[in-house]
Amino acid sequence: LTYNFIRTHELSRQDVCYSDQIVSKHICFLQGSGNGVLTSLPRGEGSGFQIHCRYLASMASTPVRNKSFSMVNSDDISYFKKILGEKGVVQEEEKLDDANTDWLRKYKGSSKLMLLPRSTEEISQILHYCNSRCLAVVPQGGNTGLVGGSIPVFDEVIINLRSMNNILSFDKVSGILVCEAGCILENLISFLDNEGFIMPLDLGAKGSCQIGGNVSTNAGGLRLIRYGSLHGSVLGLEAVLANGTVLDMLGTLRKDNTGYDLKHLFIGSEGSLGIVTKVSILTPPKLSSVNLAFLACEDYTSCQKLLSAAKTKLGEILSAFEFLDVNAMDLVLKHLDGLRDPLPSSKHNFYILIETTGSTESHDKEKLEAFLLQSIESGLLTDGVLAQDINQASAFWRIREGIPEALMKAGAVYKYDLSLPPEKMYDLVEEMRGRLGSEANVVAYGHLGDGNLHLNISTRQYADSILTKIEPFVYEWTSKHRGSISAEHGLGLMKANKIHYSKSLETVQLMADIKKLLDPNGLLNPYKVLPTSVLPQRGEEEPKKEA
Repeated sequence: LTYNFIRTHELSRQDVCYSDQIVSKHICFLQGSGNGVLTSLPRGEGSGFQIHCRYLASMASTPVRNKSFSMVNSDDISYFKKILGEKGVVQEEEKLDDANTDWLRKYKGSSKLMLLPRSTEEISQILHYCNSRCLAVVPQGGNTGLVGGSIPVFDEVIINLRSMNNILSFDKVSGILVCEAGCILENLISFLDNEGFIMPLDLGAKGSCQIGGNVSTNAGGLRLIRYGSLHGSVLGLEAVLANGTVLDMLGTLRKDNTGYDLKHLFIGSEGSLGIVTKVSILTPPKLSSVNLAFLACEDYTSCQKLLSAAKTKLGEILSAFEFLDVNAMDLVLKHLDGLRDPLPSSKHNFYILIETTGSTESHDKEKLEAFLLQSIESGLLTDGVLAQDINQASAFWRIREGIPEALMKAGAVYKYDLSLPPEKMYDLVEEMRGRLGSEANVVAYGHLGDGNLHLNISTRQYADSILTKIEPFVYEWTSKHRGSISAEHGLGLMKANKIHYSKSLETVQLMADIKKLLDPNGLLNPYKVLPTSVLPQRGEEEPKKEA
């Protein structure tokens, strides 16, 4: 089986929380400029920061607006128009509504101003001015995040990088791509495809997300098991600090051992230390042979053993290893039209997708088929099928990628993105089922190859009685097993005050010290990533450090 396969998955923008099927309960809403979980007010009522949707419920952070931040006035507008022109300054309510709201319609801010810079120099001027005026800003790319990291919490100025979308250079010998931060991931994929290369990351949101946002959140995706994280793929970047200083770290060298590698501070910092404006990325060559198998296992232990065997037997051609349990499979088949069970003869407890990518069709297929035959004979697999063409492969991926959409259609859902040792991942799922019993449907899927569990608790409606059984237990359990409460989604607003479950007090304090060094006024993406308790407002006393 040989085909050039680029997975596509349209993000569902259905606001299903207003469906008649869901009966929601008012959990928490601080009237005025507060925040909370807006579950009983129609859209548009209330003011300030709101959480609109219920299908991603969680005990969210509840920040208070930093009183040291200024509010935008007419002089500010005039200055921004002077450097950006009329088209670069957006004040229309309809356009701002989209920029103020995340794509899940879970979080909503109240910014009255969005800026559209076209160059690093313009961003430098903007930040220098905002720093002098103490105007808080929110860097924004495609706004496809899941934790409220790319939208304002209150009235912060939005700086959207979509106009900075130029590919600056590409070296076909080294495979190094240099581009501006506003380039849409799918456009980069298409460009590289024509050059005989691929991007080292693949996301469902690739039609909207921007590479600057990908880098700023250290996006993972389906290819991480093969190509690693962006900490390894990004060779250099350019970033603008809060005071307007431009840091040129846009190197294209594979080796550079001169001092501290500062680019890593900005990869995954979610725009809280500086705005990434340009990126240089190492891209792999496009290989001609792609195979995809949809498999079944009797128990989770078999899934683990299969992963271990795949790493050993498939080695260099293994490019994806995804899993979903029977609850996830049932949900997809029930709620998504046009999908069929690839293994209809019987129901199985666990399903695995294995993808291989190589350069020689006959070798790769022979290697995969031998591995699958051996796995069946040893009892690791109970059933399986190999995709025969691109249409069948797309149908297999649609099952895996359709789980979030199916969950939204099923009703209310509590979502958690966790990183755990693979051998411990499903223990949490089983313990959660024991805690919730018949109150909820616990659904599990994720990237087994890199230990990333997407834990979802699906219910007909939200209830405090269910949430209190989930949180803080899910975070405490993850912390106990030395996991991470955010595998690939970031912290944003949702988990900023929960970072201590994954990081020590000393580590968080050092992060806060770095933040205060690079952004002393706390203007870049405020209320996100770090707890407000370690970032005092201007004029307040520094929090006392542990002895």
